[in-house]
Parts: sequence; structure tokens; C-alpha cells
Amino acid sequence: MALLFSLILAICTGPGILGSLSRVRLVGGDHRCEGRVEVQQDDEWVTVCDDYWNMDSVAVLCRELGCGPARKTMSGTVYGPVTPKDQKVFIHLFRCNGIEESLSQCEKEDAIGCSHVEDAGAVCERESHSPSVPESVRLADGPGRCQGRVEVKFQGEWSSVCQAGWSFAAAKVVCRQLECGRATLTRRGCNKETQGQGAIWQRKASCSGQEVNLQDCLSEVWEHNCTHDEDMWVECEDPFGLKLVGGRSHCEGRLEVLHKGEWGSVCDDGWGQEADRVVCRQLGCGQPLSPPVKIRRRFGPGVGRIWLDDVNCSGKEPSLEQCPHRSWGYHNCNHREDVAVVCEEQQSGLLDA
Repeated sequence: MALLFSLILAICTGPGILGSLSRVRLVGGDHRCEGRVEVQQDDEWVTVCDDYWNMDSVAVLCRELGCGPARKTMSGTVYGPVTPKDQKVFIHLFRCNGIEESLSQCEKEDAIGCSHVEDAGAVCERESHSPSVPESVRLADGPGRCQGRVEVKFQGEWSSVCQAGWSFAAAKVVCRQLECGRATLTRRGCNKETQGQGAIWQRKASCSGQEVNLQDCLSEVWEHNCTHDEDMWVECEDPFGLKLVGGRSHCEGRLEVLHKGEWGSVCDDGWGQEADRVVCRQLGCGQPLSPPVKIRRRFGPGVGRIWLDDVNCSGKEPSLEQCPHRSWGYHNCNHREDVAVVCEEQQSGLLDA
């Protein structure tokens, strides 16, 4: 596992780049040890110009972040999300010799005329083991595995998490890691019967909410005087499921999604080929075929609940659940507007019929 906590966002606290406490992170990579380089300047995150940025600089950065050895330099422009136009570029360039413990120890020169097309990036090996990384996470003493008191397993011991070191963004990551639905609630555990009895985790979880698991969030050691009255409780929706029904294979049919243990249909308001693409990918099928309405109607209308309406996908989402939509169960549709999807593979017989 990677060093704890940090998305795509890795963070480290060290000697200040400008002489005071500051931070450095990598943003937009597949893990905390890869991405666009950003440093904290005057309480805001700024990018770093790639003038003089080389493997010596990357080696220092990887060391500062607690990652593995430097692998290569990259242009920061290859990492999303796109740098906001109003985000500043750091006022200094770094000239490192590769042996420094942090970027703050490298020589610096004034950065003149740098723009975001010159943002620096870096790739470090991802550390597979670290004493600061929790081994697992769970929700304990709830009505099911997707609701309960947050606990992390650290060095073989389960510990509860304190309110002061927690956020709703962290709850979103936990729900995703446990393969539950979306996070709906995080709060202090008020019920004495569901409070923890053992250790309280000695680290602060700082997540963006986009991380795949808690190990990819930001990690900071901190002193606290928390008690189990401040244990955090998280509630996630039930695991999200979808299927295509009424067709000749699992790659064609009327779309149904699972919510709160009940299957329901999806309204076609706002539905497009991008949403088809997400569904086909999620089901392990080929590309969407976008057949005419006559073909889609062969799958018939649904019955019961209509769960989703105004679904608006970009086509890049790994799950339909991540596409923007109205709240669950809110719609102005009837079952004549149920979505049907036809994907490649096993579909030629239907289209030739």
C-alpha cells in the first residue's frame, strides 16, 4: 500500500519553502506519488515552473513525500483536472543537486514569465509499505457493512477516528473503498453503545473526496486529546448495481438500477450516448450501438420505481452512479420513457432482425 492518505494528492509537511511551515503535493496522478507539482504559498496552492526542473529535483521531491525512488520528470499539463486560470505559479524556480531532504533546501531563483503550460510534473515509485499507512478500513457496529463507526486497522490494531481529524470528503472515500453507494452522512457517534473501546487513531485524514481509498488521502500526524465521545460515524447508500433486462444477453435491454435494495428504471430525459457508453463499460460490454427507438422499445416498459432522471454523463465516468442526476426517486416521467441500452457484442442478431 502507498503511504497513507493522499490522492492523487500527496502531502508532506516540512521546512518552509519560504522559511515557514509549508507543504508540497502531487496532483492528478494515479496515486499520491505522481502528478503535477504544487507547493503551498501564503495559504494557497500554486504550481511550479519546469525551468531547471530535472531528475535531481524529482529525487528530492520523492524523498520529501516519502515515496519511492524518482522515475521521471513530466509536464504537469498531462495531469487533470486542468489548472485553474487564476491559480498562481510559484515565485521561485528550484535548482536541486539531488541530495537535499526537501525542496526548501534547494537553491532558488526568481521565476520570470512562467505560465501554466510550463507546470512541472513528477513520477516517483509508489511506496508499497509504510508505518503510517492503515492496512484497512471498516464501518463497525452499524446495521450493515455500509453504516457504522469508522475504524482503521493500523499495525494490526483497529482504531476509531476522531471528529477533529475527519470530514465528509473522507467519508466519501470510505464509502467508495468499501464498494458501498454514495456517502449520505458523517457525524459524531452520539450513541454510547456504538462508541469504540480501544485506541484512537493518531493521524488526521484530509481527503479531496476523489480518492479511491483512504490510503491515498493526505496524511498528517497530530496530537489530540480526543475521547470516544468524538468517534466518527459514517452512512453510505447501499451498493450500487445496474443491469439490462428484456434482451438476448446482459449487453442489451431496459436499464434498471439498484437502490435501497429495490430495482427501478431510469428516465430518458437528458440521456445520451455518453451515458450509454458508461453503462456498456460498467457491464463489461463493447461500445454502445445507439439503435433506433423502434429497437429500444422491444424491451418493454418497466414497472415499479423510477429511480433516476436527468442523468447527464460525460462518458468518462467509471460508474453510472457518478454521473450527475436528480436526487434518487425524483422525476417527472412515466415508464414509457424508460431508458434502454444496446451495446456491442452479441448484438448483431438483434439489429439484423
